[in-house]
Amino acid sequence: MLFAKKKRRISNLLLVEDEPLVAFDTEHFLRDAEYSVVATVDRVADALAVIGREREIDLVLVDISLADGSGLDVARAAHGVGVPVLFVTGSCPEGGREVAAGCLAKPYAQRDLLAAIAAIEAVLEGKKPKRMPNGFSLFVTVS
Repeated sequence: MLFAKKKRRISNLLLVEDEPLVAFDTEHFLRDAEYSVVATVDRVADALAVIGREREIDLVLVDISLADGSGLDVARAAHGVGVPVLFVTGSCPEGGREVAAGCLAKPYAQRDLLAAIAAIEAVLEGKKPKRMPNGFSLFVTVS
């Protein structure tokens, strides 16, 4: 009997991070975890352009402090087109709950980012998350 891997609801990610080493490391380990990174950008303007043209984004990972503005603007744009957002930042922003699925505090372990993505995916599928990682706040709940 063959066992197929469960199809992920979240597989295509947009990474918005202006710290080059963090962006590189995050992109690398997400790809190793078999996620597809549709783009890695470091500016609000670039993220908005990707969100505006890319229809295959399942989750946006966004830092708050970006060189040309706030990750909140990215979150609002993604939320506006129905794409969930995970803030990955030093501290969760005021007003973030209205436009994001959750917030993971930096610094975080790779396993905690993967667990945060899995928790958001579980809620989107109507399930209770199996594990809540350290430093993670989930803003969405099972209906």
